[in-house]
Amino acid sequence: MKKQLIMAQYIWIDGRMPTAMLRSKVRVIPAVHRLKDIPNWGFDGSSTEQATTSKSDCALRPVYYLPDPILGGKNIMVMCEVLNSDGRPHKSNTRVRLRQAVKAHKSAQPLFGFEQEYTMYDKPGEWPYGWPGEGFPGPQGPYYCGEGANDVNGRPLVVAHTIACMTAGIRIYGTNAEVMPSQWEFQIGPLGPLGVADQMWLARWLLYRLGEPMGISPRLDPKPIAKGDWNGAGCHVNFSTRQMRAQGGLTEIVRACKKLGRFHNQHIVVYGTDNEKRLTGKYETCDINTFRYGVSDRGASIRIPMSTAKAGRGYLEDRRPAANCDPYLVCTALLETVCGSGFKP
Repeated sequence: MKKQLIMAQYIWIDGRMPTAMLRSKVRVIPAVHRLKDIPNWGFDGSSTEQATTSKSDCALRPVYYLPDPILGGKNIMVMCEVLNSDGRPHKSNTRVRLRQAVKAHKSAQPLFGFEQEYTMYDKPGEWPYGWPGEGFPGPQGPYYCGEGANDVNGRPLVVAHTIACMTAGIRIYGTNAEVMPSQWEFQIGPLGPLGVADQMWLARWLLYRLGEPMGISPRLDPKPIAKGDWNGAGCHVNFSTRQMRAQGGLTEIVRACKKLGRFHNQHIVVYGTDNEKRLTGKYETCDINTFRYGVSDRGASIRIPMSTAKAGRGYLEDRRPAANCDPYLVCTALLETVCGSGFKP
């Protein structure tokens, strides 16, 4: 009997510096039931800043897949690691280091949750979606978790994205309008480090693709509007280990916060491009050159939630990562610092 053919959307992270972007292309393959049934593929690395023209071949190794909610049926989205032509990990392949960290600290049973903020822009314009053509909208205040046409922009994309994530099996657990108009947030987790990072990249890819037919370009700029009194965009990370979640885990959380403070500068290196424009000490952020932690303090580098403090166990929230951070690197930095001897970028 002839096998059913499907479309597999191969998705990978390119080599653009300082901020990488997602790339994808479709391959028609027989329907699959296991990861190992998805074949490796290749691409022109000279067009993605991952190779030279004279040695342009790079390889794609499938590492995770989910149903494609846009195409439906048995079509799939495939997250891939990038390899050199000789089979070794490409230098842009940040997932491989996270794999190593996960193996080294498996006993810690780490869990992560990401809170991804983003800003909608008119496409192909350079102005936030729904903002006046001349001037600015009203001051911040009514937009956070706002309702009504005068207070929020772009809700149809948010709803479509949420449904798509749910349909695909991505563990999305919430969305909300943010403080700046046309700025939104979605949350993924809690999951283990590789799972949450893979799903974060796929959720970003779905957001971009769903924005295409709507004429909306979602962006992850840490400070989308520099002039005026406007919030930046972050990607707060909730993190816990088995010991933090156990009885008396607050002591372990405080110990982790102190250790994170000793490696603050190393974390900032991988927490997103142009993060200094966002981490100014204003707009619910700590200054980029300062580290502090506190209970229920949204101006701190690390917030210990009130619920965690009351229960004496739970998780911490790292508020330093920018919206454009690489989830693989953020998870690696937290794992190697809290569970290991420290993080070196």
